[in-house]
Amino acid sequence: MGKPSAIIEVRANKVEKLKASGVNLYPAGYRVDITAGEILKRFGDMDEKALEQETQTYAVAGRIVSRRDFGKASFIHIKDRTGRIQAYVRKNKIQPDQFDTFKLMDIGDFVGLKGPLFRTKTGELTLVAEDLTLLSKAMRPLPEKWHGLTDVETRYRQRYVDLIMNDDVREVFVTRSRIIQTIREFFIEKDFLEVETPMMQPIPGGATARPFVTHHNALGMDLYMRVAPELYLKRLVVGGLERVFEINRNFRNEGLSIKHNPEFTMMEFYMAYATYDDLMVLTEEVFGHVLEQVRGGRMIEYQGKTIDFTPPWKRISLFDALRETGDVEENVFNDREPAAALARSLGIAVQDRDGHGQILTKLFDHLVEPHLLHPTFVTGYPTEVSPLSRRNDQDPSLTDRFELFIGGWEIANAFTELNDPVDQKGRFESQVALRDAGDKEALFMDEDYVTALEYGMPPTAGEGIGIDRLVMLLTDSPSIRDVILFPQMRPKG
Repeated sequence: MGKPSAIIEVRANKVEKLKASGVNLYPAGYRVDITAGEILKRFGDMDEKALEQETQTYAVAGRIVSRRDFGKASFIHIKDRTGRIQAYVRKNKIQPDQFDTFKLMDIGDFVGLKGPLFRTKTGELTLVAEDLTLLSKAMRPLPEKWHGLTDVETRYRQRYVDLIMNDDVREVFVTRSRIIQTIREFFIEKDFLEVETPMMQPIPGGATARPFVTHHNALGMDLYMRVAPELYLKRLVVGGLERVFEINRNFRNEGLSIKHNPEFTMMEFYMAYATYDDLMVLTEEVFGHVLEQVRGGRMIEYQGKTIDFTPPWKRISLFDALRETGDVEENVFNDREPAAALARSLGIAVQDRDGHGQILTKLFDHLVEPHLLHPTFVTGYPTEVSPLSRRNDQDPSLTDRFELFIGGWEIANAFTELNDPVDQKGRFESQVALRDAGDKEALFMDEDYVTALEYGMPPTAGEGIGIDRLVMLLTDSPSIRDVILFPQMRPKG
């Protein structure tokens, strides 16, 4: 440990003085009967004369965030979860020992105050402290210019300070909670059942992604952190739970970027007797509902660009999108080699094991995805990159699948589910061959899931929605780390 800063030493001396006076630095609880926000709501518009008629005292508590001392009196602002309120602390208004305690308090300390309200000469609504209690002593000072930190990683590492200092950061996470709650209420209203499925799985499945591996000592076996809840949720549909959803944590052992965190939140749902066309309509409906509840309309500004969520949203096939936006020539769709040559010319890595469909999706990611600003359903994904999707009846080389793109990112992935156990086993076998060839993101064989399908799964459609990216859009946040309270960080030093 290095030498404590001078400020921390000063605070440590204050702590010793408080202890010597018999002050409890960390008492248990404090009975609050009003919040700062409630004070402002109830009395904010009341004029001075009307306020003088109010004789009731109120108990409020919060963190001291500013302090102005004038000898025997001080003005402080305290902040709680609802906002901030000014308080007036005067020597002849509180007990002498309480004033002595107050003199040893600092910005950052928590305090409980009781007293009536009045307006200052400048018109600010203020509580007069008639009783004062130290609730928690802060040993470290709050930073003076935290909001302007150029090293934003420090804010991510010490999110607790970020939340104290920056109201706009706090509002992002309040909005995140509202978004999730609104989605939950929407699906419950639609007769979906919220469920929980395993986060540690003997076989990772539901997405092509590299999993994290852990070990269970008692069972003597490796387990995988789930990359998606899909195969367990579809087992529940087999079992008769025809409409299920889970707001879940997924773990993918991939790189960090402004769009990727190895631990992230998804909303995944499955609906018996529906098709992916039905889910396009439902997706427009749930997004519209969230936007109305959280933003009050269907237009948003994201990083200086206007995004219009008014339905119906554009629908286009992956191949047509490559033709129209990527200006890709027809020979690329007809043969693997021209597709691979184009990809390499664009600096896209192509492996010998990559099939034609996989290369085409890589070209889409590079040439088209960044340009899809407004909500767009992209359909017609090749079967080889959709191992859990139902084949299209007209063209079995494609699947009944869509991905939703907004703001240049993938936001959701959905398809009519593959419920043919024979076809599903064959798809798993193809994935295993890719894994054996070196593709660490390919699916494992899941014999139990095939067995579940052999008991019969009704026609079903399912979808996963990226909650973190949705929150980014609705809070105008440029990085996924801005919407995750504690994002993964590289070690310091």
